Amino acid sequence: MRGVSRTAFGRTFDVGDGYLNTASVGVPPRQAADAVAAALQEWRTGVGRAGDFDGVVTSARAAFGELVGVSADRVAVGGSVSPLVGLVAAATPDGARVAVARGEFSSVSWPFAVQGRGITVTEVPLERLAEADADVIAVSAVQSLDGRVADLEALRLRGESGTTVLLDVTQAAGWMPLRLDWADAVVGACYKWLLAPRGAAWLAVHPRAHLTPHAANWYAAADPWDSTTGLPPRLAPEARGLDASPAWYCHVGAAESLGWLAGLDREEVHAHCVGLADRFREGLGLEPAGSAIVHVTVPDAAARLADAGIVATARGGGARLSFALYSSDDDVDRAIAALT
Repeated sequence: MRGVSRTAFGRTFDVGDGYLNTASVGVPPRQAADAVAAALQEWRTGVGRAGDFDGVVTSARAAFGELVGVSADRVAVGGSVSPLVGLVAAATPDGARVAVARGEFSSVSWPFAVQGRGITVTEVPLERLAEADADVIAVSAVQSLDGRVADLEALRLRGESGTTVLLDVTQAAGWMPLRLDWADAVVGACYKWLLAPRGAAWLAVHPRAHLTPHAANWYAAADPWDSTTGLPPRLAPEARGLDASPAWYCHVGAAESLGWLAGLDREEVHAHCVGLADRFREGLGLEPAGSAIVHVTVPDAAARLADAGIVATARGGGARLSFALYSSDDDVDRAIAALT
């Protein structure tokens, strides 16, 4: 790839031209990578202390809450999406009917599908999901495979009628403005559009949701550092009582990246990312879709993009391209030229 760095929205990214793969792995701003490197150096030299990481875990928790529109006291920390979805699945009543989008990412659907207990999971076309005959609807706000966007307003109305709604924002938070305080549960991972090292995820829980902390641990205590031994469990009363012990260095990067993202004009970020994606779609004769992710089925698309120095992902018999806040018009032009 040409180029060694680029600047976007006030941050520098050490990424070359043609990187259109944020839906797989997001590239961190230089400040986030430097913060992680500094923390690793302290570990390497024996300078760092465990308690030093409490602040970054707190900061990343609050920033995720801001990005999805909830207060920090409603946000639990995890390591990846599926265990957090699993908490919701485990709380689903016996015999419940669960609806997921057809082709939904497995970390959203599988935790429900393995429950047994008479729980049924039905795949429904994304466009009809809000009409599904279900007690629980679990869906990605933006589909991983092709970038299709769920009808969040219709799902909100469905939630108001008493249906439990779980949303995965892993492919949405960071480029899409979100206000999801109405949802029963909102999960998201850090390493794609949130531009942090893999190993951190969050669960925003509505006060009406009652989840059992199946991975109860010292870090979920009201006073973690005074709760490393002994019974009874002394869990925090808010969502923090669902925490998993955090991967420290991932949260160092997450605090930096998420804190910066939460302070941006999210409408401006959305317009940039979607504008590039829709210009790419137009170049291929496709209608605009209002998503930062585009799936194309041009013959040999993945190979042609790779030959042109474009980093994308082979998916679903074609290629998936994602246009992030550090993507440029030149990236779009090169991808169009590779496929036309």
